[in-house]
Amino acid sequence: MDWTEIIITVNAKDIDKAAAIAQVLVPGVYIEDYRTLEQEAFEIAGIDLIDEDLLAKDRTKGLIHIYISPEDNPAEATAFLTERLTAEKIAYEMTTNICRNEDWENNWKAYFKPMEIGERLLIRPLWIDDYDANGRAVLSIEPGLAFGSGTHETTRLCLEALEPYITPETDMLDVGCGSGILSVASLLLGAKMAVGVDIDALAVKTARENGEVNGFKEPKYTVHKGNLTDKVTGKFQVIAANIVADIIILFSSQVGEFLADGGVFIASGIIKPREPEVLEAFEKNGFEVIARHNKNDWLCFECKKKS
Repeated sequence: MDWTEIIITVNAKDIDKAAAIAQVLVPGVYIEDYRTLEQEAFEIAGIDLIDEDLLAKDRTKGLIHIYISPEDNPAEATAFLTERLTAEKIAYEMTTNICRNEDWENNWKAYFKPMEIGERLLIRPLWIDDYDANGRAVLSIEPGLAFGSGTHETTRLCLEALEPYITPETDMLDVGCGSGILSVASLLLGAKMAVGVDIDALAVKTARENGEVNGFKEPKYTVHKGNLTDKVTGKFQVIAANIVADIIILFSSQVGEFLADGGVFIASGIIKPREPEVLEAFEKNGFEVIARHNKNDWLCFECKKKS
């Protein structure tokens, strides 16, 4: 069946913000960003001979490709993108094409490679077998069409913030789990158990499959389809939410009920301009920020309940 491809062209400085907006709309996107083409080609392939067509690409622009399934409404998707991009004052051009599912599957895989995260974790796509773990725990992942491969700043920040808190006694909750990368990583780092929850059925399916690939099934790893915590019970030493500012603000009024005494709430996916609103929500709901991390205008907070 034919899919709809939406291509958004933005200035290079806005690539990350525009991509994050796209990932709210659909879990799977791929990005053309040629600013560091030569460096990345050498790091990935060990060569400095690059096709002339690639070298001729415009380094001042970036392209974000979004794929809308036949069951969804492309007009609604373009309307959402128009509204959000305009609200963020991002200059853009948008085009649509018809493409086959196979085109998407071949394109997006080219943008993933094994990468080290923090001090103890290596993430590798399932289709790559030639890698050196360097003694790290290896998270084998099939991002599929569910967001969360570790490449985006928000995911990397969240994974790095999680690592020091994971112990053999940790029960971990991953809200808006997407591909399950945060919860599965926590288990690989030694957590006792993890629970993921996502409102999207495809994300739930992908998270469960990624858990199984890495050796985790119920009851050690459970994934629910639900809205935030409506399907969750119990207390957790670590709760992570790598979503968007609006949902973080909403969730901050609920998270305290599920956070164990002395536990940590890690919130990521927040664009810097939304920081004051998010901090206000933390304060209102009885949380103090114990650490703030940032990368390219993306923020991640570690929070604890006030004494």
